[in-house]
Amino acid sequence: MDPTNEELYRLAITDAPYVLAAYGILWVALMAYVGMVFRRLMRLEREVQVLEESMERRAGE
Repeated sequence: MDPTNEELYRLAITDAPYVLAAYGILWVALMAYVGMVFRRLMRLEREVQVLEESMERRAGE
């Protein structure tokens, strides 16, 4: 094997845990963000539903 390739493979193997940790942190952060957006969306849907019910009551008066 070419000495340059051997050195690159050795570096890739020693750095692999850091790369995997970085991807793991990225996925956790992404899932947390999606969860926050989903909760906000559910809250907004409840608010819209309350407003629609309020408008229906006013229209019926």
